[in-house]
Amino acid sequence: MSDNNSNSTSPIWQKNSTGQLPSDEIMQFLAGQDVILDRELLLFDVQATKAHIKALLTIEILNVEELQQLNSCLDELADEFKHGSFILDSRFEDCHSAIEWYLTDKLGSLGGKVHTGRSRNDQVMVALRLYMRDRLNTLTTYCEAIALACLSTAEKNALVAMPGYTHLQRAMPSSVGLWMAGMAEAFIDNLELIKSTQTWINSSPLGTASGFGINLPLARDVAAKELGFQRLQINPQNVQNSRGKYELQVLQALSMCSLDIRRLAWDLSLYTSQEFAFVSLPDEYTTGSSIMPNKKNPDVVELLRACHSSIHGAITELHSLLSLPSSYHRDLQFSKAPLLRAFEIGLLAMSLVPALIENMTFNEDTMSQAITPELFSTDVAVNEVKKGKTFREAYKTAMQKTEAMQNSDTRTSLEERVSPGATGNLMLKELKQRLDQLINT
Repeated sequence: MSDNNSNSTSPIWQKNSTGQLPSDEIMQFLAGQDVILDRELLLFDVQATKAHIKALLTIEILNVEELQQLNSCLDELADEFKHGSFILDSRFEDCHSAIEWYLTDKLGSLGGKVHTGRSRNDQVMVALRLYMRDRLNTLTTYCEAIALACLSTAEKNALVAMPGYTHLQRAMPSSVGLWMAGMAEAFIDNLELIKSTQTWINSSPLGTASGFGINLPLARDVAAKELGFQRLQINPQNVQNSRGKYELQVLQALSMCSLDIRRLAWDLSLYTSQEFAFVSLPDEYTTGSSIMPNKKNPDVVELLRACHSSIHGAITELHSLLSLPSSYHRDLQFSKAPLLRAFEIGLLAMSLVPALIENMTFNEDTMSQAITPELFSTDVAVNEVKKGKTFREAYKTAMQKTEAMQNSDTRTSLEERVSPGATGNLMLKELKQRLDQLINT
């Protein structure tokens, strides 16, 4: 096999050995970042190729001996890639052409049989589908971990008092339990969305070729089963039209997670400031200043807050790109980078959140002192309703009952707020049951 310093291989679409190729500048533009981006996809493409050749065996395009040779060679390629002895570099246009080149270089004409019944169109589609399925599995794991960390923190601090805010103004007595249970439920909701997205995208595009099918009875169901897809994506035209559309839905699921991380990070940015001083972060989640010796900056939290912008940007990029008629267009090559970039940033951010939640500490005295008497006015109004007043009457007179507010007890206020989900009735057991049900499905 040629070494990594050899000249670029000929494009797989080249008509003949004497055909005039585009200039280096145009070839560079055509390939774009694919050889770099496809380092994330090559192993998925190897997996899909193994499923495809099994389907070719089924319709007797390959025999058993040929299948075994190809599988062995694909395993060698995967192993070399994992260990760095095969590098996807500028010799190739993308991972798809690299695989075909490797097989042909090793096995001669047998390697040329592999592309029977498929196009790079459905190759990239199935590799991306497998990539998205894998990344959603990882996202699921992080969502579960964040939800469990929030539930644990809520249970340990169920009645630890803190002010509740609306409009960034103190509103009512609240608790760490309520705050963290709210975050837990948000990530349980996100987990449900991720799982429905996993089901939605779990269909096989492999074997639809360039979007029009092919004059062979391809065993598409065999390849789909081999790859663990739940169903075929049947219509070849719809397969091509779904590129970018499926990526958008997957990114939307990721963005719901990053949106909640942003909200949590905003809360922590406020609560860890000297002005609030409600929460202390673990030391490893902070940095110092390059000039001010006194600073302890919440840089990790601030970058967690920022990560949503990159994911939202990827969604916007895809929306702008997908203004296209039916079928494949080369524009769609540009759908790959935003997807991969967003998941790289989003999953790294998600991985940091469980330990952050588990190791932050609460300054209970400071939070308790911030609960001033007027925050009990709603409690006073509701207590008047219990005595028979209409709520509007109670609302008007509540602020006049300053003595009642002065004598209110924070813990009693929290314990007596027993409406479902409130501070005295967090329903953590029910949230945990819902989470467990999602984890086990």
